Amino acid sequence: AIKKITKIIHENGGQVYMDGANMNAQVALTNPGAIGADVCHLNLHKTFAIPHGGGGPGVGPICVAEQLVPFLPSNPLIATGGEQAISAISAAPWGSAFVCLISYAYICMLGENGLKRSTEYSILNANYIKERLKGAYEVLYVGERGRAAHEMIIDCRPFKENGVEVTDIAKRLMDYGFHAPTVSFPVAGTMMIEPTESENKQELDRFCDAMISIRKEIDAISKEDPDNVLKNAPHTQLMITNDVWEFPYSRKEAAFPLDHIWENKFWPSVRRVDDAFGDRNLVCACEPIEAYIEA
Repeated sequence: AIKKITKIIHENGGQVYMDGANMNAQVALTNPGAIGADVCHLNLHKTFAIPHGGGGPGVGPICVAEQLVPFLPSNPLIATGGEQAISAISAAPWGSAFVCLISYAYICMLGENGLKRSTEYSILNANYIKERLKGAYEVLYVGERGRAAHEMIIDCRPFKENGVEVTDIAKRLMDYGFHAPTVSFPVAGTMMIEPTESENKQELDRFCDAMISIRKEIDAISKEDPDNVLKNAPHTQLMITNDVWEFPYSRKEAAFPLDHIWENKFWPSVRRVDDAFGDRNLVCACEPIEAYIEA
């Protein structure tokens, strides 16, 4: 289907830009050129071992088809780009050398067969979670055979009838010891789960057990009673150890909803914050410019 789409675009004079932000389902199985892409950026984070936390570092090659080579960007100091190059788009024409070395080492250590197995495990892990969550959550966008790729999207919008938003599920996952997957992207009100090739079956089962348990908690509450274990999540150590407990559920339900959590409990350091307010009202915790000038 993708090849058919790109063929139609090319026949009508168009060019195809492919988002290569995550290649976990493609490495060694297919590639952007094979499916007809003319431009593709390949982020090194996620697929090629570079951390994604903290907003970066964002680095990776931008690959183009032969007809676009003349327009690749130039650099004022280093000879790069094509004959009709646009001006520089970054200070370092080849990105961060330190970051690229990590990805290079990762690729060399795995080799072609290892990279292919990583892709296969990514797809297998996502589909394992999909099957385990069947009946608890609806999955969006499956293929012709009912399978997901390296990521799956669960639809949390129906839970609005119980007064539950996808954010509530994300916050509740912290009580189970998990940092929530991507929320409301690419579809608002959904959760995109990407287990990657890195997690073993025990960890995948632990995550699935948490999600199934949360679904049971959703079924047990109503929109008319917002004082519940999801709306109040996450529960901090300060809350659980406080002499005063005025919630309609037990401390165990709040902090230790599954037995295995007793053995390795993660404590959220703060309670829920207003994410949207925080995004719109940034606070800089660094020293003022004057402090650096004086130094």
